[in-house]
Amino acid sequence: MKKYTYTDKKDTRSGFGAGLLEVGRKNENVVALCADLVGSLKMNDFIKEFPDRFFQVGIAEANMMGIAAGLTIGGKIPYTGTFANFSTGRVYDQIRQSIAYSGKNVKICASHAGLTLGEDGATHQILEDIGLMKMLPGMTVINPCDYNQTKAATIAIADHDGPVYLRFGRPVVPIFTDPDQKFEIGKAWMVNEGKDVSIFATGHLVWEAIQAGEQLAEMGIDAEIINIHTIKPLDEEAVLKSVAKTGCVVTAEEHNRLGGLGDSIAQLLARNTPTPQEYVAVDDSFGESGTPAQLMEKYGLNAANIIAAAQRVIKRK
Repeated sequence: MKKYTYTDKKDTRSGFGAGLLEVGRKNENVVALCADLVGSLKMNDFIKEFPDRFFQVGIAEANMMGIAAGLTIGGKIPYTGTFANFSTGRVYDQIRQSIAYSGKNVKICASHAGLTLGEDGATHQILEDIGLMKMLPGMTVINPCDYNQTKAATIAIADHDGPVYLRFGRPVVPIFTDPDQKFEIGKAWMVNEGKDVSIFATGHLVWEAIQAGEQLAEMGIDAEIINIHTIKPLDEEAVLKSVAKTGCVVTAEEHNRLGGLGDSIAQLLARNTPTPQEYVAVDDSFGESGTPAQLMEKYGLNAANIIAAAQRVIKRK
């Protein structure tokens, strides 16, 4: 088993800010829009360097999506920025009608996703956004795991023709992926190969899965850990190849159990090779106020719960 270590921690939203600046330097058609949250979205460096390519829309998220859709008609590549709850739930009609239905080349970039938004509580902690976005025809859905992968994804989506939902977060998390990585949309990343159980994780749960894998190894369980950073299109080949070897599955995500990564994998398995599966996800509830660590513990989104799920599903083989 490959050991993963880290020497630094950063929030994934800072990876977005760094990636936005870099892709702005590479592609003059990249423009940015924000709904009065430039500091939270780490967009200040882009604004400083490209003031004429930034649009402060204010607290008018629906208008922001409409403006972004219009900008694509002139060949621009708009990156919209606000919290995940406001990027999806508040503006679903505008995304569906103005962006997805007509295949507009808008990059919907959403910070503060999931429970780890923390103390702002349930009204801001959207846990349904992956489901909302993946159900839209033609929408690509990406949920990277650390600063480096978020930066790489932010750069890569500029070359993808079509709408993208890019999800990232607020808390400081370990940086453990390659700073020079090539991000491939729709291509899963094999973290560690194994033979006893497949653990498919996304976002903040990838690091928890790595920690779980190390502890499972000490118990004599050889876990295969795969980072599903692109939830749609799902890397079906990677999933089916892994499951053919292990015969059981754990999915781990900071999202509602209904509608997220786990459901996508369950549908794939049901169509091809029905397989025992356990979910590590929020169990169909809203969140609450608390620190990110407290909430991840209470709602079962950590290494200990991944270990328990792996043990349960192995018994079901």
